[in-house]
Amino acid sequence: MATLVLTAIGDDQAGLVDALSGVIADHGGDWDKSHMAQLAGKFAGIVMVTVSDDKLAALMRDLEPLEGLLDITAGVAADGEAPAPSTRLSMELVGLDHPGIVHDISHALATRSVSIEELSTETSSAPMGGGWKAPAPRRLLQLPR
Repeated sequence: MATLVLTAIGDDQAGLVDALSGVIADHGGDWDKSHMAQLAGKFAGIVMVTVSDDKLAALMRDLEPLEGLLDITAGVAADGEAPAPSTRLSMELVGLDHPGIVHDISHALATRSVSIEELSTETSSAPMGGGWKAPAPRRLLQLPR
């Protein structure tokens, strides 16, 4: 089995995931993991796919016609030894936004040999900025009585 990592970007519109997943399914590929988002009118995604070795070339060839919808880059993941065991941590940071904040944080982690497995960022209005509204209360768990 081959593992592919696909990146896709294009103008956001309905049907992009359908088009990409259809080509993968047509070749018996397994959509293992993905992260996708709409950002400033663009659709961007990264997908990890496994496919049998004998269907790899045909899948990569058939991804090319999607260029009208999505610019796709495909790379075959390297086979190799499993990564060394490591400790996984989750961090959530809140601070004042400024140019270079992601670099400052990632540099502090990199100089300590910390690898970032997943990163999600967003900016929002602060409570003191006048645009903040308290989140509505939500029930996390409802048990039968």
